[in-house]
Amino acid sequence: MTIGCQPVRFPRYCVFVKNLTTIMALNHLNLLRPMGQSLLRPLLVTSRVRAPLLYPTTSCFPVAFSKGYATKKSKAKAKSQSAKVNINSALVEDIISLDEVKADMTAVLNALKDDFTRNLTIRTSTGALDHIVVTTQDGKFPLNQLGQISVKSPQLIMVNMSSFPEATAAATHALRESVMNLNPEVDGTIIKVPVPKVTREHRENLVKLAKKNSNKAKESLRKVRSQAITQVKKSKDTHSEDIIRLVEKQIQQLMDSISADIDTQLEAKSKEILG
Repeated sequence: MTIGCQPVRFPRYCVFVKNLTTIMALNHLNLLRPMGQSLLRPLLVTSRVRAPLLYPTTSCFPVAFSKGYATKKSKAKAKSQSAKVNINSALVEDIISLDEVKADMTAVLNALKDDFTRNLTIRTSTGALDHIVVTTQDGKFPLNQLGQISVKSPQLIMVNMSSFPEATAAATHALRESVMNLNPEVDGTIIKVPVPKVTREHRENLVKLAKKNSNKAKESLRKVRSQAITQVKKSKDTHSEDIIRLVEKQIQQLMDSISADIDTQLEAKSKEILG
């Protein structure tokens, strides 16, 4: 065997090599290649990993073998972002008034806010009874229009019915039937309303009522959406399917946005009630 640039002759083939070390390195590499491939195959990660035994003292980033896995949450977010549309309402007025749809849905949210403020409060104030509606022979009236409400102490609210004494019994009934757990007492034309102690159980009941009212608000939202979609479908004969689909998506986005606001209001009110 001749080392250098002389050919090395083997029984069945001849190769040119520079030295014996090269032959050994090549043989060693050929032996390790299957092993390296088997080690690299399961490394389907995006983080930094150590190199296989081919390079025991180095670190590498096997980009070629990387694969990212999207979570359900990220997929839903990406789908939501890609599906968002923003239609100029003036361009589809002949199909439906998106401004009116938005106004109707916003009215549902505002009604819920008003309900939370009026009916689901644990604070003692003259305004705490303003929302009470009294049914009389002449119609329905807010309590504060029939009587003068004043706070005598944190535990007692007085309602002076001297201006409309004939409505005293009706006002007492309205107070007793309210969701505020009140037990009014009548003294002539004066209605004494003891403020019940706010117990943990009472707070939890108010939270349950808040959730119930929120669900009702969402039902009202779905009704507004359903009515709007029905109106949009009536224009299928005069507009393309793509336009109809975009308008429907816009309506769905409006409902989703208001629904998210309802959840925000419920969360804030629950925290306020539970303290």
